[in-house]
Amino acid sequence: MTELCVEGDGAHDGTGDIDELWNLHEDFSVADAAALVAGYSPTLVQRCEQDSRLIHKSFPRYPVVLDALSKAITNGRLNAAIRYSARDYGYADRMADIEYAELEVGAPEYGNTAEDDEELYVGRSSFFYKPFADWSLSTVARDDLIDWLQRRGVRSGFFFPAGTNSPDYLDPGNPRYAAKLAAAVHAWQAVTDSGGASPKQALAKWVREHAAEFGLTDDEGKLNETGIDEVAKVANWQPGGGAPKTPNE
Repeated sequence: MTELCVEGDGAHDGTGDIDELWNLHEDFSVADAAALVAGYSPTLVQRCEQDSRLIHKSFPRYPVVLDALSKAITNGRLNAAIRYSARDYGYADRMADIEYAELEVGAPEYGNTAEDDEELYVGRSSFFYKPFADWSLSTVARDDLIDWLQRRGVRSGFFFPAGTNSPDYLDPGNPRYAAKLAAAVHAWQAVTDSGGASPKQALAKWVREHAAEFGLTDDEGKLNETGIDEVAKVANWQPGGGAPKTPNE
């Protein structure tokens, strides 16, 4: 298994080994997304995921991307469904605790079979869990990931097969970059269905969720509601108001 992890001298650029069927995914585990952004096949990276030394040697770009994604998710700059690893506190675990209690003096303790970093939750259903996000289980949507990559200036690789570049007005590195304009464009692109609310309400909701990315919060994280309203007005495709139109209208 170890040999399967080593990719030559450790440098492995490009996407030649990535199966094109990964394009079928609309959602990716954060770990798989990191591999794809770094230019590696997630299948190959998964073979080394338990050995950080081999990961750094064989896929040196992967830990950098995974760290960036996990921090962006944790800090609320990239939407993701965060999940935690868990397993049942089963019959074998209960029997082991009973046997352990018989050897000890005092009240029985539970969770003696916990693995590294695991904690035991005791309730109607008892289970072991790890109290931190599992990036192999947590998922990120393709569109959210592409949107985040573009804002970070990444416009090539697996998620940009045509090598297309974003317009200058969406490039944070452009000297004439206007954050509110970029927020309005991204909101307009992201909100394709207002979900029964008015377009402006749906747009404002999206901008609030991404406010920090466009400088629409203060140093303490408080939302700039005036700025959010201005952005929603610019992106609003139904400025005349009225009831939202249903798809068959």
